[in-house]
Amino acid sequence: MEATRNETPSADRIHIVFFGRRNAGKSSLVNAITNQTMSIVSPVKGTTTDPVRKAMELLPLGAVVMIDTPGLDDTGELGTLRIQKTQEMLQRTDLAVIVIDSMEGKTELEQELETTLQKQHIPFVEVYNKCDVTMPEWLPASAIAVSAKTGFQIQKLKERLAATYQRQTPETEHSLLGDFVQKEDVVVLVTPIDASAPKGRMILPQVQAIRSILDKEAICLVVQPAQLSFLLQNLKQPPKLVVTDSQAFAEVNSIVPPEIAMTSFSILYARYNGVLQKAALAAKTLETLQEHDHILITEGCTHHRQCNDIGAVKLPNWIQAYTKKPFDFSLTSGASFPTDLQSYKLVVHCGGCMLQPRVVQYREQLAEEAGVPFTNYGILIAYMNGILQRSLSIFPDLFER
Repeated sequence: MEATRNETPSADRIHIVFFGRRNAGKSSLVNAITNQTMSIVSPVKGTTTDPVRKAMELLPLGAVVMIDTPGLDDTGELGTLRIQKTQEMLQRTDLAVIVIDSMEGKTELEQELETTLQKQHIPFVEVYNKCDVTMPEWLPASAIAVSAKTGFQIQKLKERLAATYQRQTPETEHSLLGDFVQKEDVVVLVTPIDASAPKGRMILPQVQAIRSILDKEAICLVVQPAQLSFLLQNLKQPPKLVVTDSQAFAEVNSIVPPEIAMTSFSILYARYNGVLQKAALAAKTLETLQEHDHILITEGCTHHRQCNDIGAVKLPNWIQAYTKKPFDFSLTSGASFPTDLQSYKLVVHCGGCMLQPRVVQYREQLAEEAGVPFTNYGILIAYMNGILQRSLSIFPDLFER
């Protein structure tokens, strides 16, 4: 249990996904790389029926998730569903490994997959497996021949994976707090402890914000809304920034003087996930919605809902109170996100702390293709409270790009 608590969250791990036909040796290859039996291996085609995940450290990349998928050529009704699951993994793929059976060679299935990966700007590595049986007569310069059975060139494959990801995804400053917070700045986090707060622990956005602040060698102060005024009055110097839970936006705004920068965890995540600019513009959609328009409220994780849940209860009530109009709401959570958004007039996403930026961007792209505005909880709540501009002021170049 203690080890699980200390693990890097899945959203912060590089997702390496193995694709290929049945019996190409995907599962054997994943087992060889992880050096453990992660997936069941069998000569029977279609042994892997669902994506199988394993979190590990892969140096020099660091924290990764290895994902084994069903075959691209699976058959029958269940096979079609498995292929669909495999295709859904594309939205979570940071680096793809295309496993090719050296005895059969590359087919149209692998070529079609590579075309899709290129369109979605997902880096990939071609791996010709089973070279202990048959060594390919010709190998592209970007490909590598391995044997999961004997371990031949498995270490070289690990190095190739790291080099491919780092080459196509250059390392940049990617922090939840951005460049706004510097060494020894004081940052106040406002974290309400109410009925919806998990007992005995902090929620992930709060924990990740604390870590981001400490990584900057800045100073973090954590307080509930009721103690915020007392804290600010007793600081010798005002804090550089106040970050609040979106549900307390109105109360915190009334306490924090205008000269002190203020934003929310959800807004920081919108920037971190690369959707802030469009999401901020989308909040204005509230002014044009008509009665009984369909609004999708979606969350990236699944959790036990309290009687006054923000997604199911609070947000719909706030939206209708602000607009003075009744709307039709749909609520999804976890991996359940509709690919057809034509019936919606607005998508309101959670902060997305449990999702990779690629997943949030994929969902925003689906909405854009359907012509549906896409925003998130914190941005919309700030807009309804008339403080969106203030909440975005820590990113002065936001609308200059």
